[in-house]
Amino acid sequence: MSPGRPTTIALDCMGGDHGPSEAVAAAAQLSIERPDFHLILVGDAVVIGPLLDELEYEPGRLSLRHTDEWVSMDESPAKAIAAKPNASVLVACQLVSDGRADAVVTSGNTGAAILAAARKMGRIPGVRRAALAAVTPTEKTHGPNDDPFALLLDVGATLSASGRDLVTFAIMGAAYAQAISGNPSPTVALLSNGTEAHKGPREVVEAHEMLANLSEVNFAGNVEGLDIPRGSVDVVVTNGFLGNVVLKMLEGIGEVISELANDAYARKFLWRFGLTMLSSGLRQIQQALDWEQYGGAPILGFVQPIIKAHGRSKARAIGNACKVAVKAARADMGREIERAVSRVPAPEEEGAHAT
Repeated sequence: MSPGRPTTIALDCMGGDHGPSEAVAAAAQLSIERPDFHLILVGDAVVIGPLLDELEYEPGRLSLRHTDEWVSMDESPAKAIAAKPNASVLVACQLVSDGRADAVVTSGNTGAAILAAARKMGRIPGVRRAALAAVTPTEKTHGPNDDPFALLLDVGATLSASGRDLVTFAIMGAAYAQAISGNPSPTVALLSNGTEAHKGPREVVEAHEMLANLSEVNFAGNVEGLDIPRGSVDVVVTNGFLGNVVLKMLEGIGEVISELANDAYARKFLWRFGLTMLSSGLRQIQQALDWEQYGGAPILGFVQPIIKAHGRSKARAIGNACKVAVKAARADMGREIERAVSRVPAPEEEGAHAT
C-alpha cells in the first residue's frame, strides 16, 4: 500500500449471480460511509454508469475501469480465462499487481478468480496450492476480540490436497487468524473421522505427523465434524472437497432454521407466542448462521489479498467483503503468510512437483 492514500479495492462487478447491480449498490454505500476507502469498479461502463446514476454516492471515492468481458458462473474457468484476456476478474487482479489497488473483491466464478490471481498476482513462495478460507459460526468465542467464529480451509480452491498442502493450509490459516483476528496463538486442527493420530486418509495422517513436529503452529491434533460448530479450535484444516461440503451444510442449516422459525410464527398463535418469548435466542442463532455478515472468504496463498464473496451475495455481503479486503490489505496479509511459510523448510523431494 502506498502511504498517504486510502486503501483501494478493485471490485469485480460482473461475475455474481445478481450481476453488477448489487456490487454497484455496495460500492455506492461504502463511498458514503467510509472515507478511508476508494473503490475501483471493474466492469462494463455501459451497465455500471446508469446503475450509479440511480444511487447516491461520493464521486471522489469511486472510479470506473471499463471492460466488456467477464466470466459467468457456468463457464469453464480455464477456457474463459484463456479466451477473455480482459475479463473483469483479470483486470481487477492486474490493477493490484500494478499497484493501483491493494486488494481484489469478486463474487464471481471461484475457479476463474483463482486462475486470475495466479496469473496476475502470483503465488507466495513456498505455497503450492491456494486455499479458500471461510469463517464458520461457533458456540465458543475466539481470540482477544471474542470472535464467534472459527476459520475453515480449504473450502473449494483445491479439491484434493497432499499432506504437505494441508500443512501449508494450517500455516496460512494460523497467520490469517493472527493478523485479522489479533489472535496471537490460534489453535489449529485437522478435520478427520476421529481424534486419534492414525485416523483419516493417508494425507491427513501425514499432515498430522508433520504438524505435530512443527513448533511454528499451535497444533491441537484432529477434530471431528461436531467440533466445528462447538468452536473447539480456531482454525480447521481440510481439503477443498470436504471443506466445501461442510460449509454448504452449515449455510443450509442457517437457512432452514430461519425458514422454520418464520413459518411457525405465521401459522399458529401458540407457536407465535412461544417464538416471541424465544425471539432473542432465535435472532442470535440466525445472526450467527448468517453468512452475509461475514462478507467474503480470503483466497490464501497469493502475494496480494483477494476476497471471494458468495455468488449469491447482495449489497450487504459485498460491502462486508470489501471491509474484509481492506483489513487484509492493511495487515499486509500476503507478506505475513510469506514470513510464516518461509520459516518451515520444504522437503527436498517435493520441490520438483511444485506448481
